[in-house]
Amino acid sequence: MTVDQLILEIIEGETVTDQATLLTMLAGRGRAVTQPTLSRHLKKLSVMKVNGRYQRVERSAPERPEYSLVEAPPNLVILKTAPGHAPLLGVIIDRAGITGIAGSLAGDDTVFIAAAAGTDVAALREEIEAALEG
Repeated sequence: MTVDQLILEIIEGETVTDQATLLTMLAGRGRAVTQPTLSRHLKKLSVMKVNGRYQRVERSAPERPEYSLVEAPPNLVILKTAPGHAPLLGVIIDRAGITGIAGSLAGDDTVFIAAAAGTDVAALREEIEAALEG
C-alpha cells in the first residue's frame, strides 16, 4: 500500500485532528514520513482540515472571471474584466491557438487582441468568446 493510500485509509476510518497524530499513525503502520512530506501528500490528495478533522475534499474548477468583449474595427477586439483578471484571460486566449490573432496585450483589467490581416473582427470576437467559454 502506498503512503497516499494509507493516508486516505486512516482519515476515512479514524478522526484525525492534527498532522502530528497522522504522522504517528503512519509510523505505527510502517510508513514514517517527515511533516513537510506529509503536507505535500495531503495537498496532492486534496486533504484538508474540515470541522476540526482531516478529510478529502473535492476541488471545484475555478470560475472564469466575468468579462465583456467589444469589437474595435478595423483590427481590435477589446476584453474588459475585473482588476487582476486580464492576465489569466489573456493566457487562455493565447493558448486557444486562434489563427486570426496577430497578438495580444494584457494589462490589469483589459486585454487588447489584434486581428491578423484579413481577419473579420466580428468572427474573431466570436472565436475568442468560444475559447473563453470552453
